[in-house]
Amino acid sequence: MKYLISLLLIAQLGLFARNSNAQVTNLDNSPYNMQNSPYNMENSSSNMRNSPFNMENSAYNVNSKNGVYDNTGNRIGYEVRAPSGVTNYFDNSGNRIGYTPAKR
Repeated sequence: MKYLISLLLIAQLGLFARNSNAQVTNLDNSPYNMQNSPYNMENSSSNMRNSPFNMENSAYNVNSKNGVYDNTGNRIGYEVRAPSGVTNYFDNSGNRIGYTPAKR
């Protein structure tokens, strides 16, 4: 009887140890890893750079250096330079209203 109980305990420990591997989660390729997340500003720099929610582009940022103004001094949008050299122009809502080609 003593051997039967110890054999059952060893078998249960073996099954528990085998199933415990399923508890380990690798986050390297997971969308829950901040490095892979589209909400990480470093990953979505092209999206975030053009976004009106970026503080640099906000109409409420009085220190913004990329604002576009009309002749009367009203801010009508902002400009963002792409890595290729193209300058894109957006209105204050984030809608693209024009561009200037890259200078060669």
